[in-house]
Amino acid sequence: MHRYDLISCHDCGVLHRRRPVRPREKARCVRCRSVLYRGIHSDASRMAAITLGALIVFVIAQCCPIVELEVGGTSSHATLLGAILVLWQEQMPLVAAAVFLFTLMLPALELLSLLHVTLALALGHRPRGFNLLLRAAHMARRWGMTEVLMIGILITIVKMTSLATVVLQPGLFAFGALTLMLAIVVSFDPKLLWNLGDHLPPQPVAPVVPALHDALSCHVCGLVSEDHHLALQNCPRCHTRLHRRRPDSLGRTWAYLIAAAILYVPANLMPVMYTHSLFGREDDTIISGVLYFWNSGSPALAAIIFIASITVPVLKLAALTLLVWTSQRGSRWRPLQRTVLYRLVEFVGRWSMLDIFVITLTVALVRFQSLAVITAGPGALAFCAVVVMTMLASMQFDPRLIWDPLPPHGERHA
Repeated sequence: MHRYDLISCHDCGVLHRRRPVRPREKARCVRCRSVLYRGIHSDASRMAAITLGALIVFVIAQCCPIVELEVGGTSSHATLLGAILVLWQEQMPLVAAAVFLFTLMLPALELLSLLHVTLALALGHRPRGFNLLLRAAHMARRWGMTEVLMIGILITIVKMTSLATVVLQPGLFAFGALTLMLAIVVSFDPKLLWNLGDHLPPQPVAPVVPALHDALSCHVCGLVSEDHHLALQNCPRCHTRLHRRRPDSLGRTWAYLIAAAILYVPANLMPVMYTHSLFGREDDTIISGVLYFWNSGSPALAAIIFIASITVPVLKLAALTLLVWTSQRGSRWRPLQRTVLYRLVEFVGRWSMLDIFVITLTVALVRFQSLAVITAGPGALAFCAVVVMTMLASMQFDPRLIWDPLPPHGERHA
């Protein structure tokens, strides 16, 4: 058996022997039905070409205005970076930093890392810093939110049509194209790139083929290694710290959950935006934003904001609380359904940032000093913190704890 034939399920820990699958096919875990890997074209040249195209579109999207507003002979336009700078200047540095990381820095880091790696693999060698680059791409992918930003841009445009004449700019179309191209880039599994790189010079140190009953799986590169039962043990391929279960998983998840629950109250009660106009000042909360779209004849957008900004955070808190509580008790209740619930929580987590992106663009666009100016409120900071805390909570929870109380039925586990 080749050392790369073993693969461990991320959600329940069952070890499998890797089998080839055709493009668009999926290999699923025999125990929890989680997707282990997908069949894709493993051509490094094709990956490099698509990644390069996405990076070019990314630069265009950042440099061009997204939308322009015209009111009474005056106009205002915004780029993403310009909107972030407006937030920073209005004493919202933490929100500005979060938007910068999730929509600009981390997507750029993923694209640059993947481009460097795939170009080198296409030329037949492992690039210098191979492990570091793929670890960076793995981390950036978990936090990048370009697709959420795109929906936020569309909601902002619809909202602005009732205030001014909206002129679409090249940046909008570039972000649309970027969203589609990143969907293709996300299909490139960094773990596959690690396997490709291990067969090219310079060769890494070959890890020992582990016994099926005594193995550890790396949660970054996916390599299954022998468990030496040491206090500190690193992956022989990417040097990530190995652990049989995520250290202090339940305690850390509880901490982030409690922090998110506390912050959720001011996030909904405090204003997320202030509107200064000729008629005075108006405070807008998340609820008032939902009501605005509902009363203005856009029930679909009102529903999207309500679900993403109000329903999803509450359901995430409730779902994670259920998962942590049942895992802490060693419950055997419906493990498959709880695993599906965990996957759902991980998938929808980033979509709660939708309201923050709408606020960012709205604040940057409505800068008509003589007519109206919109500024961010403290509720935006609290809500941004809620989203980050719930995402950290889901990342700290180890889903394998759901399955640990159940006896194995012939499976081998890492």
